[in-house]
Amino acid sequence: MSSSTSPTYLSVERAMEFIGDANGVLTLLKTLHQTLGEELPRIQAMLDQGDLHGANRLLHQLKGFTPVFCVDSLVEQVVSVEHLSKHAEPSDVLSAYMRLAPQLATLRSEVAHHLSLHSTA
Repeated sequence: MSSSTSPTYLSVERAMEFIGDANGVLTLLKTLHQTLGEELPRIQAMLDQGDLHGANRLLHQLKGFTPVFCVDSLVEQVVSVEHLSKHAEPSDVLSAYMRLAPQLATLRSEVAHHLSLHSTA
């Protein structure tokens, strides 16, 4: 019996289909982990200040990772929040992001766990 559980949001299989080799996947997962760690607090701060333009820019960058590494349900949510950040009221975007942020935090944890099992350095 395996002590690991399947990730909820991370799809390494999908990443392998996109990238094609395990080392490339690990390299990009390291970048994703760092990006999530840096950008999630920045997005929150921007939304707290009503800076939709700044939040949209960061959400747009995150949206680029999601089709490679995430299950469809999370991809759809990131796309939805990014789209809202272009046109909706700041309070609506903040509410949507508050629902998304815990899932992105879980994704970051899943990435960290995968890296801890598969990194050689």
